[in-house]
Amino acid sequence: MAKGITTREEDYSRWYLDVIAAAKLADNAPVKGCMVIRPNGYAIWERMQAELDRMFKESGHVNAYFPLLIPESFLKKEAEHVAGFAPECAVVTHGGGKKLEEPLVVRPTSETIVWFMYHDWIQSYRDLPLLINQWANVVRWEMRTRLFLRTMEFLWQEGHTAHATYEEAEEETLLILGIYKKFAEEFMAMPVLTGLKTDKERFAGALRTYCIEAMMQDRRALQAGTSHNLGQNFAKAFDVTFQTETGAREHVWATSWGVSTRLVGGLIMTHSDDSGLVLPPKLAPLQVVIVPIWKSVDEKSAILNRLDEVTKGWKNKFRFKIDDRDNYRPGWKFNEWEKQGVPIRLEIGPKDMENSEFVLVRRDTGEKERVPQEGIAERLAAMLDTMQNHLFQRALDLREQNSHIVDDYDELKQRLEEDGGFYRVHWNGKRESEDRLQEETKATIRVIESDQPAEKGKCILTGEASERRVVVAKGY
Repeated sequence: MAKGITTREEDYSRWYLDVIAAAKLADNAPVKGCMVIRPNGYAIWERMQAELDRMFKESGHVNAYFPLLIPESFLKKEAEHVAGFAPECAVVTHGGGKKLEEPLVVRPTSETIVWFMYHDWIQSYRDLPLLINQWANVVRWEMRTRLFLRTMEFLWQEGHTAHATYEEAEEETLLILGIYKKFAEEFMAMPVLTGLKTDKERFAGALRTYCIEAMMQDRRALQAGTSHNLGQNFAKAFDVTFQTETGAREHVWATSWGVSTRLVGGLIMTHSDDSGLVLPPKLAPLQVVIVPIWKSVDEKSAILNRLDEVTKGWKNKFRFKIDDRDNYRPGWKFNEWEKQGVPIRLEIGPKDMENSEFVLVRRDTGEKERVPQEGIAERLAAMLDTMQNHLFQRALDLREQNSHIVDDYDELKQRLEEDGGFYRVHWNGKRESEDRLQEETKATIRVIESDQPAEKGKCILTGEASERRVVVAKGY
């Protein structure tokens, strides 16, 4: 355990904040509920952004940017949308020392301004599909905030696409859900369940909301991304129509989808330990750090010269750094890089240089071994892959060990309270049962899984007929 970091067993919430502080990821801002993302935290977000942006572009999407300020009347055009977001909106009433003729909303999401513009951009079937994403910030007036997981202002990407048919919009929604799953599992090493949200939990103004749900180390659920089939609701609200190939005019079909800096919080809670941050190699801003150890100027010079030789050609293989700072002792450096989650640490002193060796330390397991300098680049590349896979498997094992099928409501309530975890239970599909479940257990229906077969049974709350199981858990 690192000094200054509360253990997970003692206080998981405190541990989470301690890891963020120790790794220098973020700080609370002067405005309550907002955060300052420090360079270490922003570097992780940049890695996420780069990979997701590449995946979006490879699937045919392009980036644009829409304004931060939205006329208040825009939000009122789609009734369910305004009802869902009104409590969270920040509203600008004055500008330039004068009261505005119409208040402006600081965007909580951009559907309304996007579809106002699409009214002019879409005229014909030839203009479809329109596949646009933007990287931006949004503001939602949250009362209970926690760094990265829930803040008043956060960074995200939001995709907004337009299609000629419901089927094309649904295909797009599921395409993005697949991209989110691939990114979470292959880059974040975070296994996720995918499927539909209930009507109660779906996005305000959508026909269907799909999500990815992950289990954190405290066995709570984290909604890590959402993809929405918006139907024609926003197209009708903003009168966005197109001329079909037969000459008729029809309203456009829409989707929207997004992930945010909440993913950084998910990354922390999926992998980190009582010594600090643990990062999957694919998203680690720095993958390998080398700490040279010397007692004299001559030793320093000789070791650094050797490192120059050894690290030639590493630049395009992995991200590395030689920590040759004079003003910190080696032990301090070891601790600092451990807290920051660098996957691999190499140590080299005079004896190691004589023996043409490194001391290699893995961040995920803490294992330490002596390795030859010859062939070290290939060894490091292979080990980074091994660590990526190990972190995913460790997280998957945790989820599988804490996922259960339950048919008795009293048992469910007790296990949710004492153990946490994911519970697959039967539900009658009714809102009143869902509300009762949340009120009595503080848990919610997280997802109706796409890859699980239908299974007739009896609702765990009422005994009424149920067509399939849903996943219930306490969440963030």
